[in-house]
Amino acid sequence: MATLRKRNGRWQVQVRRQGFPTQSRSFLSKADANEWARAIERQHDRHELGLDRKALRSMTLADLVTRYRDEVVPKKKGSAVETILLNRFLRHPICQKALYGLSTADFAAYRDQRLKEPKHRSDKPVTPKSLKRELSPLSHMFRHAVVEWEIPVRNPLDGLKLKVTDNKRERRLHAGELERLLEGTKRGRNKLIAPIILFALETAMRRGEILSIQFRHVDFERLSLVIPEAKSGYSRTIPLTKRAISILATVRAEDVKPTDLTFPVTPIAMRLQWDRLTKRAEIDDLNFHDLRHEAISRLFELGLTIPEVASISGHRTFAQLMRYSHASQEAVRAKLQAPKPRTRSLARTPESVTLQC
Repeated sequence: MATLRKRNGRWQVQVRRQGFPTQSRSFLSKADANEWARAIERQHDRHELGLDRKALRSMTLADLVTRYRDEVVPKKKGSAVETILLNRFLRHPICQKALYGLSTADFAAYRDQRLKEPKHRSDKPVTPKSLKRELSPLSHMFRHAVVEWEIPVRNPLDGLKLKVTDNKRERRLHAGELERLLEGTKRGRNKLIAPIILFALETAMRRGEILSIQFRHVDFERLSLVIPEAKSGYSRTIPLTKRAISILATVRAEDVKPTDLTFPVTPIAMRLQWDRLTKRAEIDDLNFHDLRHEAISRLFELGLTIPEVASISGHRTFAQLMRYSHASQEAVRAKLQAPKPRTRSLARTPESVTLQC
């Protein structure tokens, strides 16, 4: 912000902005003073001036992460998971560094250390893809600090190299796994887990979408469900099978108000319940999101077209949809081994040709 005042026949101008050193100068004319102030402010916007060491030395990375967690994250859809990631990050020594001395090398050391650590409650190391998801909120935090809070800190993650391979999953339910999952839910405390699993297989919906359903979104007469806002930010209406309607009707029979959540389970609780369930059922390498893979593949096996499946799954492009479609090998073999229908030959034998003169 520029401040002008006339003193001793000269115009004195002072430009102040958080994170930058104060700039001041005197001019004979007011027009020259205003022009100089605008030039300095443009340099601030383009970060062409040096940073204010005193301001950035007094602010640590922990201060920035804490403010971002408390002010910005609660407004985001994935706030619960993102809060857990940021709280975990705050316990790392890198957060005690001042913003002025923070560099890409610091995050490179953090990257190397994280890639050697095992995942939570697992013997497998953290994958680059998982680490990239953890660092994504931090990268957004630095951009937000510059634009919204006018803190002229450089984003040290811009130059960080993280090689991520496209290890797309092709996991589908194996024979007997669904029965073992449902049997395992009988030994759990939460009786909504089994209906959620069955509903996911009937609708191909994401976990967050399922846990956000309210009964007012369901049209029991037209067999349809409105999803107000999906992961892509768009709303969509999907058809429901009779089995899906039956699941909702059974849940609704439990004294629940029409505007309440159909499945009142938090995402974190659902994740913990799923981990316990797969362990109880002795099923390895099965994520809840794999049920979406299974459901979409089943829709294709039923003979639905690509636009029809996309209208249910909510995918916006063909490439995204194909990542979630994996045909059953048994179904493919059955089609290949099926007897081929007889085809009528259009060619005529020489004996059947009658020459006309």
